[in-house]
Amino acid sequence: MNEISGNTQGLKSSQMQRLKNTYRRRVGSGEVVSAELARHLTELSRETKRQVGVLISRKGEIEHVIVGDAHALELPDIGRARAGQVRLRGLRLVHTHLHDEPLTKDDLTDLALLRLDLVAAINVQGDGLPGALHLGHLIPANDGGALWSTETLPNVYGDQPNVPELCQSLEDELSRTASALKVRGQTSAILVSVGLGDRYSAEWSQKELTELARTAGLHVLDTVLQMRREVDPRYLLGRGKLDDLVLRSMQLLADMVVFDKNLSPSQARHIADVTSLKILDRTQLILDIFAQRAQSAEGKLQVELAQLKYLLPRLAGSDDSLSRLAGGIGGRGPGETKLEIDRRRVRERINALEKKIAQVGNSRAVRRQKRNRENLPIISIVGYTNAGKSTLLNRLTKSAVLAEDALFATLDPTSRRLRFPREREVIITDTVGFIRDLPPDLITAFRATLDELADADLLLHVIDASDPDHENQTHAVERTLGQLGLLEKPRLKVFNKAELLPEHDARALAQSASGVAISAVSGLGLDALLARAERILWAEGTVTELRAPDADSDAAAVQDLGA
Repeated sequence: MNEISGNTQGLKSSQMQRLKNTYRRRVGSGEVVSAELARHLTELSRETKRQVGVLISRKGEIEHVIVGDAHALELPDIGRARAGQVRLRGLRLVHTHLHDEPLTKDDLTDLALLRLDLVAAINVQGDGLPGALHLGHLIPANDGGALWSTETLPNVYGDQPNVPELCQSLEDELSRTASALKVRGQTSAILVSVGLGDRYSAEWSQKELTELARTAGLHVLDTVLQMRREVDPRYLLGRGKLDDLVLRSMQLLADMVVFDKNLSPSQARHIADVTSLKILDRTQLILDIFAQRAQSAEGKLQVELAQLKYLLPRLAGSDDSLSRLAGGIGGRGPGETKLEIDRRRVRERINALEKKIAQVGNSRAVRRQKRNRENLPIISIVGYTNAGKSTLLNRLTKSAVLAEDALFATLDPTSRRLRFPREREVIITDTVGFIRDLPPDLITAFRATLDELADADLLLHVIDASDPDHENQTHAVERTLGQLGLLEKPRLKVFNKAELLPEHDARALAQSASGVAISAVSGLGLDALLARAERILWAEGTVTELRAPDADSDAAAVQDLGA
């Protein structure tokens, strides 16, 4: 092969010939570099005033000869290792350093990214002879977070590590670590957040991303937060931070990286190329949670529609080899590419789903009209995800709707009848929770469901009073209500989980927002909540006075807790 990689411009023909002759040399299997090869490299390095290096196989054969500049050398393309890869490359890098320096960060980064057996640097002395030998090799994941171990030998003439034995012991240890890190039935991920300006908001967003990942069933290995003035248009975060992320993912054997911000198609592609990992952004993670939790046929249709709308602009990578040839006169030449076919099929499916969801929406409208003819006021429970909306519905109506300490436990709206103390009845509805930056396609897909809110006479905005970020969550809900044109609806703020706060703090918080402090778990404050809701609905003229329910409706009603 005798090819010389790297910076060969300006080298003499005699120097090039000596570099090519390097391929004839061999290294004993029990040493990193032989004294003869070390002297050959240092003499060439001193003469050319450039770093010179070789990639050596475990058999001791020279696979590549590389020439750099005075400070570094660029390795040939031998392919990056994949995160989660346990076996080492089977090649070690031995090269020269002209300025008596130890292993550089570039040396160690190449060691990790290329999964090299070992990296060695030989200092070039003033007379061209080899000096100190610096060594580095990877180590398994550890509490200290170190990726590699380094040592320095005084020269190349003494005892050196036995490379095959070192590599075998390293691979055995890496395999044991990989088995210990692997979580059965769970995909492991590193979470990445990029903050612009406000660190508190960035940390709050990262905490929420962690909860989303937990809800999705991911095993979170590590979290990364980078503060920037502006996002990198190519990689979102800085390239140096991305390289650190790659190293960390390889050490922890991560399966994927999840970003807190939404990625453009090109950003996702570029990051995947660098990391060789599956890349998810915030919207994809939320869509995956919805897909896992959708139970009804309608919910599954809505989630699929949102997923396809997200996928459509990200279908890319057409290939001429995927074209089909159409035979016959006028039909010769390339037909539809596979990419065009995929896009057409996605559009057709989107149209079909929109028609089905529209039909479901019409059925919902008929049911709403029937309820309206019964003159029953409607109360809708809205709020941030995991604020306790379903728990409140269960407590008020003695129902058994699914309520979990998880995000988006409720996707399908649930309606129940609720009896007020004065023999008045309402329909109370639990809805899907909102979240910061709820994907627009998801709002569009769930519009048929969210239309239930349009007929509500009162919105109970449930807020997790115990969450330090409840103000940000409140604003996020109000922004979503604004997108839906519902800000004019009468709203009552319900500060839930008051049992987790000092009594005075919960009461003061509710009073400052003209709301009510409650505990959906213990029932604290529910009488006050019902009284306020009744006053808004009837005393303030939101709805007209109703007739007393007859025996049939009485049998269908659920007794109020305060009765």
